[in-house]
Amino acid sequence: MMVNFEEYVQKYRLFIIAGIILLAVGMIALMGKKEETVPQQAAKAEDHRGITVLNYHKIDNTFHSLSVRPEDFEKQMQWLKQHGYHSITPDQLYEFVTNGVELPDNPVMITFDDGYIDNYTNAYPIMKKYGFVGTIFVVTSFLEKYPNYLTWNQARELEDNGFCIESHTNTHKSMTEASDDQIMEELTTSKAMIKEKLGKESGFIAYPTGSYNLHIAQLVKNAGYKAGFTIKYDAVSRGSNVYALERVPIFHTEDTNRDFLERVLYLPLMNKDGWIKK
Repeated sequence: MMVNFEEYVQKYRLFIIAGIILLAVGMIALMGKKEETVPQQAAKAEDHRGITVLNYHKIDNTFHSLSVRPEDFEKQMQWLKQHGYHSITPDQLYEFVTNGVELPDNPVMITFDDGYIDNYTNAYPIMKKYGFVGTIFVVTSFLEKYPNYLTWNQARELEDNGFCIESHTNTHKSMTEASDDQIMEELTTSKAMIKEKLGKESGFIAYPTGSYNLHIAQLVKNAGYKAGFTIKYDAVSRGSNVYALERVPIFHTEDTNRDFLERVLYLPLMNKDGWIKK
């Protein structure tokens, strides 16, 4: 049977008009959404945002993914300062997770792994310029043994100026490839060395290569550490496991500063939508 087009339109015109209106409304909403900037999107996700813990290694001009150039590092610290971020210590983060203690506005924890000397010569002056403090997880047997690592005097000066020197084990041995006795040796020797050289109890550890499991976490607890840090890409929340605290690694890339902003600003959206990079 042939359908008369004019009769069809007349009969269903209300449905057609309603469909056109719905389509127009959807297009307008979509266009509006595209105009949102990354900071605006991040602000909408604030309720889902935990505490960002940044993870650096070297701050120098070595052509290596772990080496962030000093000029890039300064731009990143300047950006954090301009946007109202406040650096926090591992003890503050621990109290936030375990006891719900409030933190300063826009808290960020800035950490370095291994204990390279450029953390003192390059990163420290930049951070002091912008009023930030950091946490350096040191491989204790490397200090004063290799020239590209901190000396204990430098570590002490950092501690005296608000930085925290914590453990990255004694020899940087991967814990998932070590026996229980070897793991305890790494943990206790590092802790004892920090106590001897700096006169402080190290309560925090960063797992070498980020490798850990629940059994290793229990050994860390048995050795007297309050918390452990991984390199899992996520934000720390009050629901985080204190022996598997999340950190966001910052690398040297083709566009280091763009990637830094994406990692800081997109992190809340990625958590909210389940797009978490491991």
